[in-house]
Amino acid sequence: MLYAVVITLAMSSAISFEGNNLAEKLGYGVDDKLLIVHADDVGMSHSANIATAKALDTGIVTCGSIMVPCPWFPEVAAYCRENADVDLGIHLTLTSEWKYYRWRPVTSKDKVPGLIDEEGFLWHTTGDVGKHAKPEEVEMELRAQIERALEYGIKPTHLDTHMGTVFARPEFLEIYVRLAKEYGIPPMLPKPTPEIMHHVEHLGQEKLIAFYKTVQEQGYPLLDILVTGVGGKTYEEKKAAYHKKLRELKPGVNQIIVHLGMDDNEMKGITSSHEARYIDFLVFTDPETQTLIDEMDIKLIGWKDIKQAVDF
Repeated sequence: MLYAVVITLAMSSAISFEGNNLAEKLGYGVDDKLLIVHADDVGMSHSANIATAKALDTGIVTCGSIMVPCPWFPEVAAYCRENADVDLGIHLTLTSEWKYYRWRPVTSKDKVPGLIDEEGFLWHTTGDVGKHAKPEEVEMELRAQIERALEYGIKPTHLDTHMGTVFARPEFLEIYVRLAKEYGIPPMLPKPTPEIMHHVEHLGQEKLIAFYKTVQEQGYPLLDILVTGVGGKTYEEKKAAYHKKLRELKPGVNQIIVHLGMDDNEMKGITSSHEARYIDFLVFTDPETQTLIDEMDIKLIGWKDIKQAVDF
């Protein structure tokens, strides 16, 4: 089924990606390797905020996105107001995945009961959101998060989705791209590579074809390749895996997603992934990573560049 979907998408004349070369729209050549290094989960914790700010300062991490419902959102909002040129978007959040460190929707809970679990927080998993939430509740909450970010003085460069939850149902995906167009904020959308299709095949072949036809016709920017993680447990293993990805980058617009945190008790108390987050921070503040990027002639860009270049 997966390969049937991929072949249909690739061969359909209605979804030819000719003329949708994002690298050319950004002023680069067809052979240039462009890379977005994107930090997710900003605002989740003080640790994530500190790590992201430091990583952005190195210039290797080029941008990130903010979780508006989370406890440390006000801190990162203040950081945005104090650093007007920072490249941060909104990490639209419909889940609260950790065991004890939880958050609620921005919208009053009586208006979005389908978004709330038995403990009064957002659901732990994407599957639970897809099962329980109504599209109108999802739209109300996503809109509220965008509005709150704007009210706090944030100038979002893009939208993306925490844990990929807007891809849980076709109705949610339609809301995501429609709100992006309404607010004039480009959404993170990857081209339908086999790896991407593996994650969204549950949406159904016909709906996926219709969706990609729509975003193609309406001029949404599409990433050529999205890398959401690498293997390895130790610093040496993960650094080698990330560097291998950098050496293997293809021409076009590539995005690597990282999750950053400091080696502190706050992050250790939140998640068992605390060590991996600190390793991501170390790898993408390591001068050797910057040296490799330079040696491979990789052009670092951010979502601010896309927002400025694309008529959206």
